[in-house]
Amino acid sequence: YIEREREREISHSPKFPRTKRGSETQTLVLNLLVICCERKMAVVTQDMMKHFQKLMEEINEPLKNTFQNVHQGYPTETMVRFLKAREGDVSNAHKMLVDCLNWRIQNEIDNILAKAIIPTDFYRAVRDSQLIGMSGYSREGLPVIAIGVGLSTFDKASIHYYVQSHIQMNEYRDRVILPSATKKYGQYIGTCVKILDLTGLKLSALNQIKLLTVISTIDDMNYPEKTETYYIVNAPYIFSACWKVVRPLLQERTRKKVQVLPGCGRDELLKIMDYASLPHFCKREGSGSSRHSRNGTTDDCFSLDHAFHQQLYNYVKQQAVLMESVAPAKQGSFHVDFPEPDPEDSNIAESIETEFQRLGDRNGLPKSLNGLKINGD
Repeated sequence: YIEREREREISHSPKFPRTKRGSETQTLVLNLLVICCERKMAVVTQDMMKHFQKLMEEINEPLKNTFQNVHQGYPTETMVRFLKAREGDVSNAHKMLVDCLNWRIQNEIDNILAKAIIPTDFYRAVRDSQLIGMSGYSREGLPVIAIGVGLSTFDKASIHYYVQSHIQMNEYRDRVILPSATKKYGQYIGTCVKILDLTGLKLSALNQIKLLTVISTIDDMNYPEKTETYYIVNAPYIFSACWKVVRPLLQERTRKKVQVLPGCGRDELLKIMDYASLPHFCKREGSGSSRHSRNGTTDDCFSLDHAFHQQLYNYVKQQAVLMESVAPAKQGSFHVDFPEPDPEDSNIAESIETEFQRLGDRNGLPKSLNGLKINGD
């Protein structure tokens, strides 16, 4: 079993040991779970897991309560995720998890799915400028998350609404979608695959680095190791240039998760999912694009009219009604403390900015670039 798992990690397979609660396999995984970490294999032994579990037993009740919302009945798998994020170091993984739980309490994350962004027209504007959705499932049962990186403008609301919307998407995925998939497929499913559409990516994207860094930092610190693979499609030249600069800065563990596919990526993606689960921008012949595929129909997984977003928004509104019966809801955006970005993320952002400037200068666009301002600076 151990050798099979080791070979699977080395081959960069998107599979990850999944276990059913109470099964004999669960005990085996606890005995010796192999995790692929940066440039080395970190062996997580039963003693390490017992140590981590003992540390978690000592946390206070409020932290234990919010931890239940995080692990959804699978505390071992959750601790493994944090261990992967900290390269098998129990002390660092424990600190990371406790910091995450404190962040949840301080920012009332457990209640964020009861904080509807209203009115509906305003939420629609948020959805139309922050392109993200769920198009289906892979054949292994992993949710397929689509992100319109190139055409997201983030210009219809304040940063707080976009952060609120992003966290709501994370929480709905972790507390509704993944538990449902686990039940449906009869095995633990705790991760997803993401397809990033770079159609329309321009130098002006530099304006959004501040916001994207905030969102990325929130994910890295509080939702680690939730993505099996990042598939990049419809990549223009500007991405290719930046990727050459950024790729060496990424951890080996992260770098292995990124796959840049030719064109719209349809043929490659059909190897892991059915046609019906492809995002709309991957169904077209040729390059495909978010903009040209967005025809106002429910096939557009970015649209508020899509089944996924309708289910999510209705769920949040229902939870808001229940919460309202207990305490009146506050109007306005749901403010979340922004964590300090990881130095590595800051380095990557600076490298992207430098490369964008270089591309602008080379293409005779210095004036347009000089007029850019990083949001929030």
